[in-house]
Amino acid sequence: MKNLFLILFALAIVPVHAQIEWRNDRTGIYHETGLLKSWPENGPEMLWYYDGLGDGHSSVAVSKEKLYVTGMQDGKGYLYVFDLKGKLLHKKEYGTEWNINYHGTRATVIPNNGKLYIVSGTGNILCFDEDTLNPIWQKDFLKEFGSKNIRWGINESPLIVGEKLILTPGGKQHNIVALNKNNGELIWSSPGKGELSAYCSPLYIGDQKVPLIVTKTENHILGLEASTGKLLWSFESKNRHQIHANTPVYANNMVLCSSVDKGSIMLRLSDGGRKAIIVWESPELDNMMGGMMKVGDYIYGSDSGEKYRNWYCVNWETGEILYRDRKLGMGVTIFADGMLYCYTNKGEMVLVKPDTEKFNIVSQFTITKGTAQHWAHPVIYQGTLYVRHGDSLMAYKIK
Repeated sequence: MKNLFLILFALAIVPVHAQIEWRNDRTGIYHETGLLKSWPENGPEMLWYYDGLGDGHSSVAVSKEKLYVTGMQDGKGYLYVFDLKGKLLHKKEYGTEWNINYHGTRATVIPNNGKLYIVSGTGNILCFDEDTLNPIWQKDFLKEFGSKNIRWGINESPLIVGEKLILTPGGKQHNIVALNKNNGELIWSSPGKGELSAYCSPLYIGDQKVPLIVTKTENHILGLEASTGKLLWSFESKNRHQIHANTPVYANNMVLCSSVDKGSIMLRLSDGGRKAIIVWESPELDNMMGGMMKVGDYIYGSDSGEKYRNWYCVNWETGEILYRDRKLGMGVTIFADGMLYCYTNKGEMVLVKPDTEKFNIVSQFTITKGTAQHWAHPVIYQGTLYVRHGDSLMAYKIK
């Protein structure tokens, strides 16, 4: 008994290092506490910055107290590894990156059980040892699974469920696949609807009788059985350029999917996840790639800018729009410690208190470093806000 107590005590004091992947855990919710409820006039203190990432829109990932982000230089993709104080520990080339339009890296690095997974804009999936950065396996998944690249380059942060790594090549036969995360071998393949990939990083829903994967391809929302890839249900969702870049939002049997042009569709799952119905639709809520946040019984987010340029609050159950506000351009939304963090396409970082009556801006400041579009999703870790803007990575003290 004494030995057991000592073991349990030792385990209790071993620090647990969080892992942050795409939008933390794909929800956009960060579980930090004690964060500032307002910022100084010129913004929170900048702890450090790094110029020299190259082109890219990928967000920061965190594992074992290290930061991971990718960038492109001279057509090649690089993995950058930093410590939490901003010291560059490694810079590793991993192959050709997307250099046709909106140049640079796209998908967020996925850390998992001592491995790092990177999907390039050119359609390669690469697996590295997290400690040594030695390659373990890689695939040209577009070529292997009979597909082709899409207009603005593959952009998918692969989903890991147990031993499976799930991604969307978009082939006619091999539309969505599950690979063994340890060696890249095919576990299952689904024909889906036979459509091209559509920039969507899929979501795992594990609280149904039949755990499922929800993702979006060229013209459809798909629900697939996670264990086999069997297509359980689908709903048509079309837009002019086949852009469905938002990961779905899930809570209490309801799944929110938002895209440019088409707008938002709320689904309700039934029969243990085997079926779904449309609860409401709203073409006015056409978030393109900024993520939508469920806070309490409400949704917060922004329009795409294609038709509208508002920030809004929406009733989760009914789709009723409670307010629309045009103070800022459209952008990205994440949530932590009771506050929304909104990063606009104009480079404004805005702290917003959730409110069902108005867009309640508390503080804001301008991101002055970096290059190109303000598209990368911010990340919060240990009281620090990490903002990637093209060539630059910045760290701000928000606790």
